[in-house]
Amino acid sequence: MADGGAVRGDAKRVTAGGPTGFWDPGSQILWRYRENGGPGIHIARPVTVVRDDAELLAAWMAPGTECVKPVLADGTPVHQEPLESRYTKARTVQRDHWFGTGVLKLARPGEPWSVWLFWDPGWQFKNWYVNLETPLTRWDGGVDSEDHFLDITVRPDHSWDWRDEDEFAQARRDGLMDEGQARRVREAGHAAVEVIHAWGPPYSEGWQHWRPDPSWAVPSLPEDWDRTPAHVST
Repeated sequence: MADGGAVRGDAKRVTAGGPTGFWDPGSQILWRYRENGGPGIHIARPVTVVRDDAELLAAWMAPGTECVKPVLADGTPVHQEPLESRYTKARTVQRDHWFGTGVLKLARPGEPWSVWLFWDPGWQFKNWYVNLETPLTRWDGGVDSEDHFLDITVRPDHSWDWRDEDEFAQARRDGLMDEGQARRVREAGHAAVEVIHAWGPPYSEGWQHWRPDPSWAVPSLPEDWDRTPAHVST
């Protein structure tokens, strides 16, 4: 990647806007989320590219990966704050490590959600998690999005449930999204549910049987994890 746009580590890298426009498997990039209602980055996760082409970006976040996450200004974890004040109290960010098993993230270009796969210890597949969000934008160091609060859990028996509907409603009350955006998020959620009912990709593709290359090192978090990209693309 161009100088200043590379994620530290020894994996092979290419530039997102280079000859192919795609990262090679094993490349290390950042998967980031902008803060809701602001321009800054408040979630940054170094990941390793599994697949990247015109149809899909698949990236692996390994156990123990150092990440950036939002916390309240006094350091209190966000989820410990009562819902009524969770989105109005002052926040900051802190470095932390991803606990538990790793996460495989799948995103199709232009789609307003990504699908994450979770396992219990021993590679016992647990569930898919549909994270409703803005379609990913690409830059030389990774991809950016904005979370839309509402999510869906999908289990191996094809059953599913809405997640975080209370947070979605609170975000609307607190002015973090207007009625038009909330409607579009709901529409995206229903479109995601249609894919679940049809058991289309990625659920039908066997990703739950995927395993990471044992030679991959855990990517490190760069000091400039919050840098502003010079160029972005979709």
